[in-house]
Amino acid sequence: MKTEFDIIIIGGGINGAGIARDASGRGYSVALIEMNDLASGTSSWSTKLIHGGLRYMEQFQFRLVREALLEREKLLEIAPYIIRPLKFILPHSPSLRPTWIIQIGLVIYDYIAKRKYLAPSKKIKLNKTKIQNPLKEKFKVGFEYSDCKVEDARLVILNALDAKNRSAVILTNTKVIKANNKNGIWEIVTKSTNKKSSKQIKLKTKVLVNASGPWTDKTISVIDKKRHNQKNIRLIKGSHIVVPKLYNHNKAYIFQHYDGRVIFSIPFEKIFTLIGTTDEPFEGNLCNPKISDKETHYLCEAASTYFKKNISPKEIIWTYSGVRSLFDDGKLDAKDITRDYTIEEKIVNELLYISVFGGKITTYRKLSEEVLKIVDKKFKKNTKSWTAEKSLPGGDFSPLEFNSLLENYKKRFSFIETGTIERLFSSYGTNLDKILGNKSNIKQLGIDFGKGLYECEVDYLIKNEWALNVSDIIWRRSKLGLILNKAELERLNNYIISRN
Repeated sequence: MKTEFDIIIIGGGINGAGIARDASGRGYSVALIEMNDLASGTSSWSTKLIHGGLRYMEQFQFRLVREALLEREKLLEIAPYIIRPLKFILPHSPSLRPTWIIQIGLVIYDYIAKRKYLAPSKKIKLNKTKIQNPLKEKFKVGFEYSDCKVEDARLVILNALDAKNRSAVILTNTKVIKANNKNGIWEIVTKSTNKKSSKQIKLKTKVLVNASGPWTDKTISVIDKKRHNQKNIRLIKGSHIVVPKLYNHNKAYIFQHYDGRVIFSIPFEKIFTLIGTTDEPFEGNLCNPKISDKETHYLCEAASTYFKKNISPKEIIWTYSGVRSLFDDGKLDAKDITRDYTIEEKIVNELLYISVFGGKITTYRKLSEEVLKIVDKKFKKNTKSWTAEKSLPGGDFSPLEFNSLLENYKKRFSFIETGTIERLFSSYGTNLDKILGNKSNIKQLGIDFGKGLYECEVDYLIKNEWALNVSDIIWRRSKLGLILNKAELERLNNYIISRN
């Protein structure tokens, strides 16, 4: 394996994977090091949205909103199968903001950045829409606007996959334990976190990038001994609940809650509704954040304020929590801390390391470009931005072609259940051909693990997408963990073990 690089990136979340993709596409030799699975931290526990952040306009963060909205269009173009348009309904509550303020805000949201694929906002009468209205009768007027939904963990995987296709080395389940300066170069010592191996590897690099999310401050302590235990980030936990489907259409809802927070209700995996999110200061085990009873009751109460159906904790199918690492800008209230990113350059013994603080999934590509400007300066180069023009693996088609391509796959593989083809195409795009190839009958798909998961897909994920265990496959490469039963999971686990 190659051991000397121009750039080593620590952290396999969306920022790390995005930087690896961008840098490798500019001709730099790159290694990405992740101590667990790709997207195993914050990047797989988002609200699954690519959006400008309507509420950030109230904080006058217009630059952030505009940048995010520009990125929304670009990301929709380069990954039109994992990123799809999503319409939101915002019911108006007379006790909160007046309608004229909301209308002005939505007009700005529509036109602050170029919009090519998404419908403009409009005022609607909630009790006269053609779709089912699940809201309480007191909500009579609302607004409809557009953003996008995303398969967040898959966005990370696809960036890493494209980086790998461009010669980057991707090391998962590998932890950085030392970072030393020797002879004008960084020497990085890594250790496998795989239980079957404790092998150490030494790597060398000219530039080190710290994109380790909630672990950013801890990583700085390893890199720069003079900054041991320094605090640059605020750790904020966001939790979500998943309940059985609350309504029969595919639009989302956004609620302006009385405490100033925004709550989303989003169609999720066809038969569920996703409700979130919270904002709470976090202390504890970063590898296993959990929703609190307080957060559970808050989300149930918030949703029940608006929906006719009362939502109780007993109805919850699944919960998840993620820890956001936000740059500490001095704001006391967690919901008011900026979601913008900050990039820091530091020199240790004449060697450069870069740390990334904060940011949101929507602006990861722009963040990567900013990091590469610093890298270019270090290497005295002038490389070109390219990631907005080149599709991610499987995304080599227009967003407008999504439905026609899906229909073609349904006809071509008519022996596969329709829902399974829809999931596969929404996960892999045209890379679906690499999984199904010229297969012409169900037996050629191999072992049926249940719920549309077949041996050929599992083999593809293990060979091409760094999947090592059941959790990697059912929670980050898919969300099949929501519907696979115990026997099916055991069968899948036994198969993975048999391959090793």
